[in-house]
Amino acid sequence: MLGAGSWGTTFAKILADGGADVVLWARRPELAREIQEAKRNSDYLPGVNLPLSLRATSRLDLALAGAEQVYVSVPSQSLRDNLKIMAPHLHAQASVVSLMKGVEKSTGLRMSEVVADVLHIDESQIAVISGPNLALEIAKEQPTAAVVSSTSLETAQAVASVSRNRYFHSFVNTDVIGTEFGGVLKNLIAVAIGIVDGAGYGENTKASIITRGLVEMTDFAVAHGAHPETLSGLAGLGDLIATSQSPLSRNNTAGRLLGQGYRLNDVVNQMQQTTEGLASVGPVLELARAKGVAMPIVEQVRQVLAGTLDPRDIAPHLTTDDEPQGERSSDGQAQSGTAVRRALQRAFDQLRHGGRSPERDRP
Repeated sequence: MLGAGSWGTTFAKILADGGADVVLWARRPELAREIQEAKRNSDYLPGVNLPLSLRATSRLDLALAGAEQVYVSVPSQSLRDNLKIMAPHLHAQASVVSLMKGVEKSTGLRMSEVVADVLHIDESQIAVISGPNLALEIAKEQPTAAVVSSTSLETAQAVASVSRNRYFHSFVNTDVIGTEFGGVLKNLIAVAIGIVDGAGYGENTKASIITRGLVEMTDFAVAHGAHPETLSGLAGLGDLIATSQSPLSRNNTAGRLLGQGYRLNDVVNQMQQTTEGLASVGPVLELARAKGVAMPIVEQVRQVLAGTLDPRDIAPHLTTDDEPQGERSSDGQAQSGTAVRRALQRAFDQLRHGGRSPERDRP
């Protein structure tokens, strides 16, 4: 496990509690020493006891020695540099698993694409994990679930079989695009929810933005090749609900501070850990424009971050069109056609699988 922040440490605990032999790499020697000797990470998980079997080191070569699966949990914008450092120590056949939810600013690449670009490994060796996973709750062993996604179902299943225990369950799918973009986009909607919360708006406003936000997430992801069903699952809707409503969410907290009138620089200085949603707004909007996808919620978040929109004026779920529009981005006829096609596809799938309807996320 590379990265000893709250999520990296929590996931190392998940793996160790599931019976895996885990070494956690911490950049700071003093943090590695605390985890190794006291089985605590007081900086990021205060009050949480870590498994006795969990080992820690600040030496990257020792952490990666003989590793069959390498889990990476570092700030998304520093991933490329970290991968370059780890590359000489990585076993050629090792699977690399991304726990990050971001888009690289300079390239617009998803985290799995950055891994492939830097390490020059086959995409079948790469997996991503996403879902409603607030680190502190899981570290306290409150039950939850996640999705492990890889273009190789075999790789996804191998990672999922290790990434599970009595309080954490992993499902699998092969929709890497949808799984990753779900984790990225929900951060942006969570910032919007935090903004309206901080501005003093109530549950109706937040529910409207969550619902319309899911539409934006789905339209964006599908335009990039994702399956719409993925955005209705753990990596999309599940993660969106958890991140939008919890005070443990860094993105929600950052948005709330913005809604209360703090400037972006002040918010960044107050946050002790990286807030991925703030860094992803620009790259996501560029990718959306390239595909012709409208994202009014994310656009208004960008304006609040830039200081050109008062947080109290944010209402991206309201339309200014002269004519009433359909709830979905497509017109009713297109929706109807899509519904018919999906129904036919389900029927064909059931025939192929002996009357059973295969799930896209499989346990």
